[in-house]
Amino acid sequence: MLTRNCLLLFLWVLVQDGSVHSLHPPSSPLGQGRTPRGHRGSPGSMRNGAAGFQRVKRGWVWNQFFVLEEYMGSDPQYVGKLHTDLDRGDSAVKYTLSGDGAGSIFTIDQTTGDIHALRSLDREEKPYYTLRAQAVDINTNRPLEPESEFVIKVQDINDNEPKFLEGPYRASVPEMSPVGTYVTQVTATDADDPTYGNSARVVYSILHGQPYFSVDPKTGVIKTALPNMDREVKEQYQVLIQAKDMGGQLGGLAGTTTVNITLSDVNDNPPRFSKSFFHLRVPESSSVGSAVGRIKAHDLDIGRNAEVEYTIVPGDGGAMFDITTNEHNQEGIIILKRPLDYETKKAYTFKVDATNAHLDPRFQSFGAFKDTATVKINVLDVDEPPVFNKPSYVMDVYEDTPAGTIIGAVTAQDLDASSSLVRYSIDWKSDLDSYFDIDPVEGTISTNELLDRETISQHNISVVATKLNSPVLTSRVAVTVHVLDINEFPPELASPYESFVCENAKVGQVIQTFSAKDQDLPAAGQQFSFKASKDDLKNKNFTIRDFGNNTAGVVTKRGGFRRRLQEIYLLPVVIEDNGYPPKSSTGTLTIRVCGCESDGALLTCSAEAIFLPVGLSTGALVAILLCIVILLVIVVLYVGLRRQKKKETLMSSKEDIRDNVIHYDDEGGGEEDTHAFDMGTLRNPKVVKENLFRRDVKPETKRCPRPPVSQESADIRDFINQRLKDHDTDNSAPPYDSLATYAYEGDGSVAESLSSIESLAMELEEDYDYLNEWGPRFKTLAGIFGEQSETHSDTTNTEISH
Repeated sequence: MLTRNCLLLFLWVLVQDGSVHSLHPPSSPLGQGRTPRGHRGSPGSMRNGAAGFQRVKRGWVWNQFFVLEEYMGSDPQYVGKLHTDLDRGDSAVKYTLSGDGAGSIFTIDQTTGDIHALRSLDREEKPYYTLRAQAVDINTNRPLEPESEFVIKVQDINDNEPKFLEGPYRASVPEMSPVGTYVTQVTATDADDPTYGNSARVVYSILHGQPYFSVDPKTGVIKTALPNMDREVKEQYQVLIQAKDMGGQLGGLAGTTTVNITLSDVNDNPPRFSKSFFHLRVPESSSVGSAVGRIKAHDLDIGRNAEVEYTIVPGDGGAMFDITTNEHNQEGIIILKRPLDYETKKAYTFKVDATNAHLDPRFQSFGAFKDTATVKINVLDVDEPPVFNKPSYVMDVYEDTPAGTIIGAVTAQDLDASSSLVRYSIDWKSDLDSYFDIDPVEGTISTNELLDRETISQHNISVVATKLNSPVLTSRVAVTVHVLDINEFPPELASPYESFVCENAKVGQVIQTFSAKDQDLPAAGQQFSFKASKDDLKNKNFTIRDFGNNTAGVVTKRGGFRRRLQEIYLLPVVIEDNGYPPKSSTGTLTIRVCGCESDGALLTCSAEAIFLPVGLSTGALVAILLCIVILLVIVVLYVGLRRQKKKETLMSSKEDIRDNVIHYDDEGGGEEDTHAFDMGTLRNPKVVKENLFRRDVKPETKRCPRPPVSQESADIRDFINQRLKDHDTDNSAPPYDSLATYAYEGDGSVAESLSSIESLAMELEEDYDYLNEWGPRFKTLAGIFGEQSETHSDTTNTEISH
């Protein structure tokens, strides 16, 4: 084994155009330059040595070491030998190894420099290892030469078969393809070294699938090998492809894969009916649009190539039927286009063509891509219900039509050969209130009661026709009854128009456009006419102009309108509708005379504005009026506050202890009642009594007599001063401020005093007993004066007694 490895190493060096020579011991001591005798280009070029060494050429030489992969020997595999010229064989040099796998995969004999591989290696796992070697002094462990790097390459052997990484494959090719049509390409991968020998050189071949397909041995391209392969005969093919290394030679390793090839469909087959004659039976009661039968033409193709189109060949029964294609199963569905009648025609015969929807021009030479079949349809007699001569009925009736009036009729008949009689009725569910009735024999419809359009404007009823000899056979028809409106309401103005005419309006000017409305319906068809009232035909101011489109206008007949002369004009308008019978009404338009600018723009319609200065706008007038109102409010408030202030000066609250005004809650007896208040202070000084006590407070001591006022004094000021002096010297006066009344009535009149106060003093002794004779109404007055007389008498007697 060792001999073989050495031989392989020698051959590899020869291939690289070099050889390994034995290194002689150096002739000079360590540190001197030496030229190695290795071949050129070896990695043993000059390098700087360690510190303390001179630059020398390395005394060992090697290129690459090789080791076979998958080594199965029991001993470590010998790789090679390291040697330096500095090694004189005296075991003074020690060899060290470091790098990839040093110590674990590769080991070196420190004395001899022999390198061995400790275990089996796999090139596909790691193709080479980079290591570093160095020669050191065994005693001092100092490097003798710089560290050098070398490579151990794992030599490949054919231990991997080709593999199809993408298999199994699926491919398709159109059917009827010519020979050599590309199908697909397969690729195999060999993990062996493609640069060493034929281990990775792959050759393709077909093991199963001939003679239908072929494969290119170098590229792996699969092509068709047989022409006109028909999908309808065989659709799926399974091809087994082999890839073999070593160029396909004996001893090479091989791998296989499966290619599933499908022939895709092309339109190479026309549709074919399973039979040439189809016999169908259809009841005459079949409705229009219903399917009456199905036929089918089969196509061996699939997908869109098998889509079939059916057409009815024009002929005997082509107009009665139509045919369509069911997209799911490609059946031809025959559809009834017109109603069938057994009594009219009992059978129909026509032809149907079936063709492909998508044709392939390559195969048109095969023949016509269509097929034809004959279809015969027999109509079956059916006992049918009566048939109305109209699909629906519409009737009109006025809302004032009397009950029992015929408004229309329906007609139905039995089309069967038996021709049974027909009876009519109204479905009660459609006429719950029984507004209508129908003659069961004639089919005439009449009203049962008066109809009101404002309540129900349209009635929808259902009329049932029944065969007399077969009551289970019935048919229905819808009858719509429109209740027509009668002209019940007269027209009226559409709105209360507020019209105006400018003072500078011209003759013939339209100053207002108006319209009318009517409560009668429908509003869309109403027509109104407008005209002036007969009583207003001689109106010299305005007239009515009918525009003919349900509107009219007010037209001036003169100019020069003045608000000062007349502010408002009333214009009656006669409005008439087009109903039956026609209705009319008279509306009144109110026209106000207004001031306008020269262009007709409205300024004001107020009559008061006539008297306002010209040139003041409405805003200015409003501002002036507002200022006046504010001034009046200020004056009123000021006067009210002044009055309130005066009252507070003369009068104070009754809780104030300084007030000597006594409030009495009882009602006085009038002028003669002298008990409630001392009236003497209001009397003429000539008749004032002496020694009169105060009535507002009760004196504790008797007052001093008041000296009489001089009757000769006519000076009011002296009178007041005299009274003031009297009060100041009055010891019976209260200690707080009091209100004293200084009343004085002049005596300068020739007619003397007319006061009732003086009369009271002059006529104290008058007898008032006669008041008792005046009746019950004067009883209260007689009591008051009678009591006063008694009081006066008592007072007089007291004075006399004194």
